[in-house]
Amino acid sequence: MSERNYGAEIDALRNDINEIKELLKGGKTEEETSEDKPDSKLVEKIKDMTDDTVLASLMERIQSECEADGSTGRIVYTGVFASGGRQSNWIGQYNTDHLLKLIEDRTAEKVLNCIGSGDKLNILLALLRKPMTVAQIVSEGGFNSTGQVYHHLNALIAADLVKEDVENNNKGTYIVVPYHVQGVIMLLAGISDMLNDKGKFTRPGFVQSWY
Repeated sequence: MSERNYGAEIDALRNDINEIKELLKGGKTEEETSEDKPDSKLVEKIKDMTDDTVLASLMERIQSECEADGSTGRIVYTGVFASGGRQSNWIGQYNTDHLLKLIEDRTAEKVLNCIGSGDKLNILLALLRKPMTVAQIVSEGGFNSTGQVYHHLNALIAADLVKEDVENNNKGTYIVVPYHVQGVIMLLAGISDMLNDKGKFTRPGFVQSWY
């Protein structure tokens, strides 16, 4: 019986373990794996974006929050919109990681499909300006018939964007759902941002917004 070569067996076992480790890492070396890890500092602090001390302080805070929790970003917004004898005021904050998930789970697609026709947008525009009946929407919104309006109006009602103003005893009068007014306005603000070509580079890779 030949004598066992324990050294060779141990070396072979080490090779097997290393191969398993590589498989678990997807065949990447330890150096390659470390390169795939996201930077611990995802958001770089940028100062002097505005002379407004309130906005500057807010920017400093949200940049620090992102740095602390490793998120890709924050959006903090506030606004007021008054029309048709009604007013909406809002203050909100979102983690951008959560916003990006709205694309992944197709929620954004469904919402945009719901309001993405000119007729639906015209109805939303009319109702943002003031509460209206279907007859008023036909007359003032440039529609051809009540049937055409009801077709699009029902889709907006199903999406919880529009409803009858029953709380004010205005049955048959329609309004944009109060807690979604800011969503529609902010969507328009986002579209305006996409059309904005007045950004300027503070240095490569960073854009400073105009206020």
